[in-house]
Amino acid sequence: MEKGVGPSDIRERIDVVLPSLNPSDRFDAVVDGLIAAGFRHIVIVDDGSRDDCKAHFRRAEEYPECAVLTHPVNRGKGAALKTAFAWIRDNRPDSAGAVTIDGDGQHLTEDILRCAEALEENALVLGSRDFSGEQVPARSRMGNRITSLVFRLLCGMRVSDTQTGLRAFPASLLPRMLLVRGERFDYETNMLLELGRRGVKLKAVAIQTVYEDGNGESHFRPVVDSIRIYRFILLYALSSLAGSLADLFAFYVFRRLLDKYAPGVSDAFAVTIATAGARAISSFLNFNLNREVVFHGRGSYGRAMLRYYCLCVPQMLVSAGLVALLARLAGTGASILTTCIKFVVDTALFFVSFRIQQRWVFRERPEDGGAQR
Repeated sequence: MEKGVGPSDIRERIDVVLPSLNPSDRFDAVVDGLIAAGFRHIVIVDDGSRDDCKAHFRRAEEYPECAVLTHPVNRGKGAALKTAFAWIRDNRPDSAGAVTIDGDGQHLTEDILRCAEALEENALVLGSRDFSGEQVPARSRMGNRITSLVFRLLCGMRVSDTQTGLRAFPASLLPRMLLVRGERFDYETNMLLELGRRGVKLKAVAIQTVYEDGNGESHFRPVVDSIRIYRFILLYALSSLAGSLADLFAFYVFRRLLDKYAPGVSDAFAVTIATAGARAISSFLNFNLNREVVFHGRGSYGRAMLRYYCLCVPQMLVSAGLVALLARLAGTGASILTTCIKFVVDTALFFVSFRIQQRWVFRERPEDGGAQR
């Protein structure tokens, strides 16, 4: 255990958070194992389970170590985690933090303890599984690989297990967790994006990979929940696509007009002028879409716009220079091929721009409080 998060025996100060929907007998074994291992504070959230599953929660309530919170209807894993975090904030002022686990037996008690002992200030501990084993279901292996690749390309974050439910938070991070958007499985992805954007360290701890019966008790819906998980990134892609289409159309129009009314100008000059005119139109559209739809109005409008154009102008010049160079080498002039070259160049710049916008353009100052609309 790192300095600053509690006494030597973290099991007496850490809160174990266990959200559950329609638990089986494995849930009872998980609770018994935690208590036997010496954990003294277990926060269980019944997320709208069926009546025939309530006996598991009544059984847990008999233990003095357990606090059982109830959602009358199913609200999602993210909402359950927030309910637990808020309860810890209000009822456990001396808590060292929280470690979240699943109730299906995937997380072994010794791994839960190792993640709790790895707590440190301003860091999120992730229990990282090995997805190369044959026992890992194909959908879990593929889902994690895709999400890890997206995180690396768009966010510059190397997260080997993006979908792990075993996570440990120091108490100082819990208030911030209540501000992260999302109510279901998307909450855990948004959490990584938000903390990464704020410079919080992500600390991986290797854990054993356990899947019982092909992970049949998982409530993850591959299509619906995948859309929720990737919503943030999909919105950015759609915003960029709208801006790119406006940019490409305006670029083509400006380029044709220059070719018709100023035939004597050089290709490099014509491309630069066409790029500037097109970018003036598309950038204003893209800025407002990103701020309102993707980043939910973070930061002041004026400061965000100033930063956006501090990024936009150099990006425009890089785009214009590369397009002019490649168009000249290809001898394409004002043809459709030049527009295609621009599309390829701007696609590469898309990934760089996302990282900068996420981490700088739409980043709140500390005095902004981190609240999200």
